[in-house]
Amino acid sequence: MYRSATAGAVAAALLALSACSSSSSSSSSSSSSSSGPSASASATISGTVTVFAAASLKNAFTQLGTMFEGAHPGTKVVFNFGGSDTLAAGIVNGAPADVFASASPATMKTVTDKGDAAGTPTVFVSNALEIAVRPGNPQHITGLQGLSDPSVKVVLCAKTVPCGAAAQTALAAGNVTVTPVSYEQDVTATLTKVELGEADAGLVYQTDVKSAGNKVDGVNFPEAACAINRYPIATLTHAPNAAGASAFVALVESPDGQKVLADAGFLSPSASPSAPPSTCPSTSASASAGGSAPPSPTSS
Repeated sequence: MYRSATAGAVAAALLALSACSSSSSSSSSSSSSSSGPSASASATISGTVTVFAAASLKNAFTQLGTMFEGAHPGTKVVFNFGGSDTLAAGIVNGAPADVFASASPATMKTVTDKGDAAGTPTVFVSNALEIAVRPGNPQHITGLQGLSDPSVKVVLCAKTVPCGAAAQTALAAGNVTVTPVSYEQDVTATLTKVELGEADAGLVYQTDVKSAGNKVDGVNFPEAACAINRYPIATLTHAPNAAGASAFVALVESPDGQKVLADAGFLSPSASPSAPPSTCPSTSASASAGGSAPPSPTSS
């Protein structure tokens, strides 16, 4: 009688343990399934992700790179910032890169025309021009017309880069003629000239004025609405790290990524600071950036 009771107790205990084990396994499987795609995708992200990006994206993308590395331990994001036209030329000539973020659709087109973009690029932010002046605005510049004064040293981006193309569109809209002391290879170099006091004013993006802090002051002008630049991003056909490229683009387009960009002063992809003046050229940077009109000669 004692043995029978003991055997029954042992059998019951074994059944209970088996049930617990089955429940635990089921729960674990269910948990894995519920987080499956993201967990699985995360497990495949490793190695170096090389991002070619417009110079104006440097501060925001550097922050996003840190976020990406934190979300995917063991990865490293390497950036090449510069003029979009130079970056595009490098890509079509075989420079190894995973992602390209351009400051205009015109420069992205250089890459897509060669079949070097994987899929269709998407516009993720836009940006507007602002006049950067030395602290205190000693030349008392209040708008584009002030840049035509021969005594004012003005610096512009090269006409072949997006910030330069946008500047030419804005100047044309204001019927303003400027003789700059220099044309710079990208917007960062243009801003630096003003920061160092080598120029009195420069046409840069509003994000650059914001990132410069107290090194410069900013002057808004209505013609900037004629030259809104849209920024497209794409993974690249020959990306050495295709999975990492897709994950980085996903971060840029995510709510977290968009918040970082908005905090840096970027506008939403379709935003405009004001209604464009009636003097805007019909093929303005704004129109060509949105893809609804052919680019003007200065936007390539």
